Amino acid sequence: MSIGGITYKKINGKRYAYYQWCENGKQRSRRVKDDELELLVAQIELAKSQAALGRSMELSDIRAAYSGQSLSVFKTDVKTGVLLENFAAPVKDFKKRECFATLHDYVYGANNDRVLVLYGLRRTGKTTLVRQLIGEMDAAHRAKAAFVQVNARHTLADVNHDLKLLESQGFKYVFVDEVTQLGDFIEGAALFSDVFAVGGMKVVLSGTDSLGFVFSEDEQLYDRCILLHTTFIPYREFERVLGVVGIDEFIRYGGTMSMVGTNYNKDAFTFATKKGADDYVDSAIARNIQHSLKCYQYGGHFRSLQQLYERGELTNTINRIVEDINHRFTLDVLTRDFASNDLKISASNLRRDRMHPTDVLDKVDAVSVARKMKRLLEIRDRDECSVNIEDAHRVEIREYLQMLDMICPIDVVNMASLNQNAFRTVLAQPGLRYAQSEALVRSLMMDEAFKKISIDERNRIIARILDEIRGRMMEEIVLLETKMARPDRQIFTLQFPVGEFDMVVFDSENACCEVYEIKHSDKAVPAQCRHLQDKKKCHETEFRYGKIRGRYVIYRGKSCRLGDIEYLNVEEYLKGFG
Repeated sequence: MSIGGITYKKINGKRYAYYQWCENGKQRSRRVKDDELELLVAQIELAKSQAALGRSMELSDIRAAYSGQSLSVFKTDVKTGVLLENFAAPVKDFKKRECFATLHDYVYGANNDRVLVLYGLRRTGKTTLVRQLIGEMDAAHRAKAAFVQVNARHTLADVNHDLKLLESQGFKYVFVDEVTQLGDFIEGAALFSDVFAVGGMKVVLSGTDSLGFVFSEDEQLYDRCILLHTTFIPYREFERVLGVVGIDEFIRYGGTMSMVGTNYNKDAFTFATKKGADDYVDSAIARNIQHSLKCYQYGGHFRSLQQLYERGELTNTINRIVEDINHRFTLDVLTRDFASNDLKISASNLRRDRMHPTDVLDKVDAVSVARKMKRLLEIRDRDECSVNIEDAHRVEIREYLQMLDMICPIDVVNMASLNQNAFRTVLAQPGLRYAQSEALVRSLMMDEAFKKISIDERNRIIARILDEIRGRMMEEIVLLETKMARPDRQIFTLQFPVGEFDMVVFDSENACCEVYEIKHSDKAVPAQCRHLQDKKKCHETEFRYGKIRGRYVIYRGKSCRLGDIEYLNVEEYLKGFG
């Protein structure tokens, strides 16, 4: 009695599958229906893998699975066998994210009665990581692997049914995608760890409603899961995985693993347009939060957002607050960089800072333009606010945005008033911030207030403002990635009555620090490090934070040394965290 296999015949131009086996010395064959093929192939592969391990699997077991266990038995979309192999094949040449190692170690490591939760915002590579892992499996392991796709129509009972069926057939590696779409997932997530993981099954859960996983980890999956985040994509991964080089490209498009190219997903950059950015906020963030709250504690955890939800205004409010965070960022750039006395676009500055002549707004007072844009933005924000957003709404939604790893506060310390708490909000997805900020600046420049300014002059103003925005965003990227890479240090901006250190890296245990200036320029000039060479500022810093171990300027030019100041190329600095 043999295990048998699948053969194919072409009849009248159509391809048909047949299951052939040898029984009592006779060759037998039976036609395989389309909806039965996938499961039968998986059963044959499983039997062969068992045979390779010295275990026998009776023909009757395979035929029973063939005759009575068609795909229609599964209540969700389950991929095994050939379909699973085909599912994984398209990503086999994609470069892997760093978190792939954690997924690999969980699947092939010793059983620890836990599930692995792979979560993050949309288009950050969750499903691709799973496909890459499946694609690297040898035949024996893949024969015991299954990919389970669920949607909002399914229930936890449906998934439980399918996992029990897979378990009874010897499947050991099960990947459940979009599990947060289950309305009862948050309240019943312990099923995966307490029933299947403890039985030896390796269960990987993934989904885009990241907040649902956070809620589950705090309750149903407490101490029963390994959390693997994908939302934060540092520059080094953006360059290595996607093959896109340069901090300005990261500013424009960073934050997702979607791009036009050959190394990864082949759809367009998510943040290439304002519409793409807005759609992403609505689907990946606003609806993520609302769906998770709806399912958590049976809808009883909306807190101050309850009335907004009942009126159908919650997602619009979340969209508005995300956009408001970016509008405030743009306002701050206009206020600090253009309306300050430090910015004088003149011939002397041109010579001193070696700016390109196109940076000089010779016919328009840039400060006046910036102030006018600031007033227009404040009016527009007020007029467009159709929903009454209270402080409690802002606080609660910001909490959820931070739980989603979308925003991160960076401390701003005032040397003159150390008890004054302030922070700047940094987005983990720079492309989102840049897309909304650029669209806002271009929209404001089309306002009636600027009708007397020629198109050439408007374009020069826009170019100058966007350059300042990129400069500020480069600061934020350096601050955020340094904070993420050096959790044992305190990372903050240090302000003085005049001037500031863009970044201080403080080692409290060893009573020492490093101080940095961050410049978007690609040229090293003495004026960039004037604060670092200010003896009074350095003395005050050392008194408070210990000996200064290094003074650096991070910029877009080549790494070099200028006197006692070390210049670091920004891309090299960020890749050094890998």
